Amino acid sequence: MDQTLFSRDDLKQLSELGISVEEVQRQLELFSRQDVFVDLHRPCTLGDGVITVDGALERACLEAYQRAARSGRYLKFVPASGAATRMFKALFAVLNEDPVPSLEQLRERAAGGDEDAQGVVRFVDQADRFAFYDAWKACAERQGWRLEESLRAGDLERPLRTLLTEEGMGLGRLPKALIPFHRYGDHVRTALEEHLAEAAEYVRDADGVCRIHFTVSPEHEDLFRDHVEKVRFLHERRLDTGYVIGLSHQSPSTNTIAVDDHNRPFRDSRGRLVFRPAGHGALLQNLASLNGDLVYIKNIDNVVPDHLKGETIRWKRILGGLAVLIQRRVHGHIKRLRAGASRSAVEDARRFVQETFWGVPCSIGGSLSAQRDLLLDALDRPVRVCGMVRNVGEPGGGPFWVRNGKGRILVQIVEKAQVNMADPKQRAIWSRSTHFNPVDLVCALRDPDGKPYDLKRYVDPSAVIITRKSLDGRPLKALERPGLWNGSMAFWNTLMVEVPTITFNPVKTVLDLLRPEHQPPARP
Repeated sequence: MDQTLFSRDDLKQLSELGISVEEVQRQLELFSRQDVFVDLHRPCTLGDGVITVDGALERACLEAYQRAARSGRYLKFVPASGAATRMFKALFAVLNEDPVPSLEQLRERAAGGDEDAQGVVRFVDQADRFAFYDAWKACAERQGWRLEESLRAGDLERPLRTLLTEEGMGLGRLPKALIPFHRYGDHVRTALEEHLAEAAEYVRDADGVCRIHFTVSPEHEDLFRDHVEKVRFLHERRLDTGYVIGLSHQSPSTNTIAVDDHNRPFRDSRGRLVFRPAGHGALLQNLASLNGDLVYIKNIDNVVPDHLKGETIRWKRILGGLAVLIQRRVHGHIKRLRAGASRSAVEDARRFVQETFWGVPCSIGGSLSAQRDLLLDALDRPVRVCGMVRNVGEPGGGPFWVRNGKGRILVQIVEKAQVNMADPKQRAIWSRSTHFNPVDLVCALRDPDGKPYDLKRYVDPSAVIITRKSLDGRPLKALERPGLWNGSMAFWNTLMVEVPTITFNPVKTVLDLLRPEHQPPARP
């Protein structure tokens, strides 16, 4: 592509963002591709891409976990830069109406099938069950009115404006990490606090040190830091833990260019190129910069109160121990193969690869030396152990066998947006999926010499998602980078493990906080 496509001001803008012309050209070419969908071959099922852990293996995993945890090998990584706006989508939809409808009007609309109205009615009817209710009441009283009276009268504008906007609590503009999720006897906890409490149970080392890292948006960093300083010592004292808490931003250099319907660079009203955040795949750079050894990855909204944490903690330990066991065996085979191309070393490594990592070719030919080189290439890469729950209809991705551009069939985590649902065969394969990806990973990031892998080497750059958005009323197309646990880890060695559904309790909308898993335990 001709660099004259970009003006001097464009080049200055690219330089300020840290994005090269070559990278922008690569992104523009991706928009021009006719097909960016993955080629599903079949779903991963138990015994065919997904394994179970029990019995002797479970005990071995827990023993390996304990040794690794005591020596401080674990770290927890939590993508937490997203705002809670979507969480309150139905409330915002009603608040933005002019005039704001009354509760009685919403009940009538709800009876007619209006989903936003149904959500708001349920929210108001059960408002006192939310962990942020008391703070909401207190905010109203400081402003000189009573929340209960307004809700009882069906006057919703002032309560919703106080809850969601900067005129009051501003929950709709906060990061989801800072939303009060759970109520305890004498206090409430945010999602961030629940991650601190949970991490102490499986990341803490023998000295009581617990390392956890959150990605945050620049505009929320001060709020994060203030909240962390406010709550960390409470949990350190309660859990006899010392937290090492890191924060990082998604780099502007990972943003991707937007285009118009003719795949030309999209420009704003000032004529500047428009770049957009490129999804969670952009966080690969943040993950790599940690130089971690064994890293847990979990979404910010998938946490439960203390009385339900037991199974989650148990399975986090099992998955963490399994990552240690697999990494140890991988490193052992690599070292044997490096020492020489003996027939026994090659055969043992081949058998291990076949039995452990789905989708690797079962037979390799050529000289013994060539076979050794192929096996070294197959083994010498990062390892991830991924928990998978039974598919219960949640929106999101899951494990599939995917045919890549070279004709090989590999295990991958696939999002629905990556699948051509207009193709009946692909749609049928998607509909037969048995497991769901709850973003429950343990990553082993170091090679046999203890050096961090260069994670960029194992990305499938073609595994992008193209979406349609708008800016200033004009349509545009946006490009999401290969997802952090999708295309960004496409060429890692991967194990999919079935875990109990109780370990997956996401909060996508505020109404999810009404689920029993997010409520205090029932009184006897």
